[in-house]
Amino acid sequence: MATSRKRWTREELLIALNLYHKLTFGQFHKGQPAIIALAEKLERTPSSIAMKLSNFASQDPALKLRGIKGLPGASAQDRAIWIEFHENLTEAAPASENLIRKLFDVEDDQELEVIPREGIRVRHNPPLGPSQARSTTTIRRGQEYFRGAVLNNFGGKCGVSGLPVRPLLVASHILPWATHPKERWNVRNGLCLSSLHDAAFDRGLISFDESYRMLLSTRLKKELPAKAVEQNFGSYAGVALQIPEDAALPDSAFLATHRERIYLG
Repeated sequence: MATSRKRWTREELLIALNLYHKLTFGQFHKGQPAIIALAEKLERTPSSIAMKLSNFASQDPALKLRGIKGLPGASAQDRAIWIEFHENLTEAAPASENLIRKLFDVEDDQELEVIPREGIRVRHNPPLGPSQARSTTTIRRGQEYFRGAVLNNFGGKCGVSGLPVRPLLVASHILPWATHPKERWNVRNGLCLSSLHDAAFDRGLISFDESYRMLLSTRLKKELPAKAVEQNFGSYAGVALQIPEDAALPDSAFLATHRERIYLG
């Protein structure tokens, strides 16, 4: 029988942190489908899961920037696991992904997704491409964690166009994956973009200013007023990213570094 009184284990807290970063603050309630699914697996009440996530929120500097405080009841254990997780995100994020996959009996050829409106679902992965096949399990799990966290942080929509088709969305790294290993799985180093806008962002053809408004590179501006360029880029120039009010904002310092690249595009 589910209970909210049993002591939390370290593994359970890591799993809860995994879910924490795949939901936004307004989704930390007992009726949230993903919280209900996790509560069933952990044999806890949905209310206890929601409260734990809200306790974690009190430790989150990204939410404090948006004026969100969370619940004041975080325990010493909560604070310790928060620090451990975020000071060693390179290892902790993939480890938490492995733990939640194990809890939901996810096979290696399957993918676990947290879909806020649906809950937690498991589906078969498409066949591995060459780059995926070469990557280690730790990297794959980190990529899965980052994708889920970033897409859900943006409400499952492209931050530029609002495209809501999940298979066409990319969790884009602001600071490059290869050169900034400590920020690889940091949700604030991610933007949810359509495949097209991700490619443009990765190549420095677009960026975003300190108010998250889209900027076009000189090279892209030269292609205006070509219809496809105008529709996909020109019409969004100067428009701010669509980010939920309770989401973690992309790191402004990371974006400042990226902006330097648009003049190379």
